Amino acid sequence: MLKKRIIVCLDVKDGRTTKGVKFKDNRDIGDPVDMAAAYYQQGVDELVFYDIMASARGHGPLLDMIARVAARVFIPFCVGGGIGSVDDIRAVILAGAEKVSLNSQAVKHPELITHGARIFGNQCIVLGMDAARDATAPSGYRVYINGGRVKTELDAREWAERAVALGAGEIVLNSIDADGTTAGYELPLTKLIAESVPVPVIASGGGGTVPHLAEVLTTGGADAALIATMVHSDKYTVASIKTELAARGIPVRQQSNETNR
Repeated sequence: MLKKRIIVCLDVKDGRTTKGVKFKDNRDIGDPVDMAAAYYQQGVDELVFYDIMASARGHGPLLDMIARVAARVFIPFCVGGGIGSVDDIRAVILAGAEKVSLNSQAVKHPELITHGARIFGNQCIVLGMDAARDATAPSGYRVYINGGRVKTELDAREWAERAVALGAGEIVLNSIDADGTTAGYELPLTKLIAESVPVPVIASGGGGTVPHLAEVLTTGGADAALIATMVHSDKYTVASIKTELAARGIPVRQQSNETNR
């Protein structure tokens, strides 16, 4: 049985890690490079970094930060925000990231998914999708861009299927409604997308307890759970989360990253 992945997300604004609720009221919680190193030592499987203001401000990826992270962690990590061209993708990968997350720019320029996948491989191209409940959308969920600020005409399921057809090798699916609430993942959304595409789906938004993760990794059909507040608040460590998941019969990799350096 394939092991389920635990992924820590660090939202970055002005070079600092930040955390909000439902994409609002963000507060500074630390240095992203130091935090990445700490989660690496705790045994996290992967990391995701989002520059949450890049699309709104129109600037490129934070290459210096990516290089500093790559020098301190030895696990896959993904970078999103400000990536609007094949040259941007190349620069991010050369700086040390294994994957890029295309969100707003993928909506505005879908061909970027295809071009990126052809040059760097599907495994490097992650669709970042921010979705919120909308009864007028065919699936009941609508896609938002620019850090959740701009509503699109895209239905979440239709966009996921189209992005995978274009070349996306993985989807990070973030529920705007659940983001930062620690009240649990948006299971209907996760299950909907997981059953609609043949690529791994990472559930994001709402994780607050180990039972939440266990539920989304089983009932929700997710291949991985993305967490932030759970560990940023020091309520849990990655290691303690994995120990509890294993006790519930969910297959996870438990060996410390520090022992594998």
